[in-house]
Amino acid sequence: MSTKRLKLHRLQTTGAMNMRVMNVYCPVCEARAIIKKTARKHKELSDLYCACTDVECGHTFVMNMTFSHTISPSAKSSDNLIATLCNTLNGQQKQLMLRFLSKDGTAAA
Repeated sequence: MSTKRLKLHRLQTTGAMNMRVMNVYCPVCEARAIIKKTARKHKELSDLYCACTDVECGHTFVMNMTFSHTISPSAKSSDNLIATLCNTLNGQQKQLMLRFLSKDGTAAA
């Protein structure tokens, strides 16, 4: 009779030890649970498939993780991204971009 062994994954020493991990608890016995799978349904909604670590409980369940609100806005807003992109273009590429935009009627030639 063969027994299955769990594979131990060694953490990389470059920053992995300082990583924060979300704690999930079983709603039945309140023991720690592990996230087995994440299914992203929308950019602001995910289903977390979880399993209780208590062998006697064995509860498997799905939790929802949703975006709530912004505390500090991103530095990568669309205006900043567009400005950064435009600043990296050379003169010929900027002219080409203006031609493409003028075909759509969104920019004056």
